[in-house]
Amino acid sequence: MLSWLEPPGTVRPRDDRDHEERIALSAANTDGVQMRTEDVRAWIAERREANVFHVQHIPFAELDQWRFEGGTGNLVHASGRFFTIEGLHVVEHDGPHGDGPYREWRQPVIKQPEVGILGILAKEFDGVLHFLMQAKMEPGNPNLVQLSPTVQATRSNYTKAHGGSNVKLIEYFAPPDPDRIIVDVLQAEQGSWFYRKSNRNMIVETVDDVPLWDDFCWLTLGQIAELMHEDETINMNARSVLSCLPYRDTAPGAVLSDVQLLSWFTNERSRHDVRVSRIPLKDVHGWKQGAEAIEHEDGRYFKVLAVAVKGSNREKVSWTQPLLESVGLGVAAFLVRDFGGVPHVLVHARVDGGFVDTVELAPTVQCTPENYAHLPAESQPPFLDTVLDAPPSRILYEAIHSEEGGRFLNVRARYLAVEADDTVEAPPGYAWVTPAQLTALTRHGHYVNVEARTLLACLHAAAAQPRMGV
Repeated sequence: MLSWLEPPGTVRPRDDRDHEERIALSAANTDGVQMRTEDVRAWIAERREANVFHVQHIPFAELDQWRFEGGTGNLVHASGRFFTIEGLHVVEHDGPHGDGPYREWRQPVIKQPEVGILGILAKEFDGVLHFLMQAKMEPGNPNLVQLSPTVQATRSNYTKAHGGSNVKLIEYFAPPDPDRIIVDVLQAEQGSWFYRKSNRNMIVETVDDVPLWDDFCWLTLGQIAELMHEDETINMNARSVLSCLPYRDTAPGAVLSDVQLLSWFTNERSRHDVRVSRIPLKDVHGWKQGAEAIEHEDGRYFKVLAVAVKGSNREKVSWTQPLLESVGLGVAAFLVRDFGGVPHVLVHARVDGGFVDTVELAPTVQCTPENYAHLPAESQPPFLDTVLDAPPSRILYEAIHSEEGGRFLNVRARYLAVEADDTVEAPPGYAWVTPAQLTALTRHGHYVNVEARTLLACLHAAAAQPRMGV
């Protein structure tokens, strides 16, 4: 009931409980107003064919407006905008006082101080929330075009530092209507490859008649959940934003109370002594620079490459840029176990040199197995064999997803949720938490890392659209 103090037509903000009900309804609905779910893949293929897309490896010397800076050797853009490739020196001590064994390494890293916007526009059709997704070309996507947020843009892009056209629908997110916000939180990107990079993850509702361009479509959460089971269809940025939705907790009860979980996490952050410093790219020992790549001397981890890009539906039609390419297929997996009938996932308090606050909650397993193949069994990541050797009967969710295609080239990982037996306990640095507890933590920045956010979105998809016996 409207207060007599409110003028006619006042839109009152919805509370989280109202959002939870509408999100549950959208997740249960697989009949969208615009197209059937089974037609979305064909639509994406049609958008790929309708536009001119071309990505070609080039030597660093052919980069336009990019150069290796004198003195530092950093790879920088002439405008001083976008991002730089520079060096990172990390020393991780084992213990709260920096005594005992430690690990030390140097690596190239992406430094991009700008906060980008990852925004999804939401609107009710026939009483059901739909989300406006974009078939967006990214040069690093293995299949070039995937479903992305409505707006996916760095500050340099939406302020047109590249000299291109306007970012469509940016006006809904910069700034947003405070009465129409469903999600608005800063989240970090990969701490192993970015130095303290964050994006603003947003979902904003509208009642406007939104122009529907050829590369956009409205989908329910139920439709998106079905598509989340498909390989390389929903891009990383969309997965990150969708993981932050305030889903209703359908199975309350947890091994750790919220206070205990936060205390454990605070202790993990406090006990790690990690010293990180930015260094010139030329001082990154153990890496070699050639005419077409910067790579590790042992051929592990990743490479820095250069590409020339054409994308006729992008704000900038053609450009060149550096990209990072992984050496192999990654694995990101949650072990899942019931406690008192309540599903829990095993999270890892992971240290990465590029994190803002040293530690974020990560999947049980997050690695590229090829990087550990030369090491003895005791030096392999915990639970890696459990995940890789899991029989199909224990795999609750599985799909291959690619990572952010604007900075990474063909970086893909096998995302899994694997049922653990009742004997699996949480070793030091790990904890059993409920998906609802993780969802609550995504409402705050720098708690849940981007790989865990993808898996959280996958778990929501598995719950909404069961597959393989889930």
